Amino acid sequence: MKKIEAIIRKTKFEDVKDALLEANIEWFSYFDVRGMGKSREGRIYRGVVYDTSCIERIMLNIVVRDKNVEPTINAIVKAAYTGEIGDGRIFVMPVDDAIRIRTGDRGDISLYNAEQEKGV
Repeated sequence: MKKIEAIIRKTKFEDVKDALLEANIEWFSYFDVRGMGKSREGRIYRGVVYDTSCIERIMLNIVVRDKNVEPTINAIVKAAYTGEIGDGRIFVMPVDDAIRIRTGDRGDISLYNAEQEKGV
């Protein structure tokens, strides 16, 4: 199992969400986050200079089985890409265990509905 953390532009969230659903990733968490990027320029709006070094983004947290890592990454990259500075980052980390609280299932079986996959 792997945990995928992706930091993306707020404007690309709906596109990424739709791409993940198309890739059969039906569960993830997301948060509004702020961070510092490489761009340190100020923007001028109505004669006032605003600091743009603090960037608002969305962070996605997704835990997937090993077989779903590449499809998940590909969906995020394809949907979040603009080609401009600030498209974001993706981090992939190992997950030692996962437990479904309702059933006590452990490991990657806790990440999906086995009955649904068998067609029951």
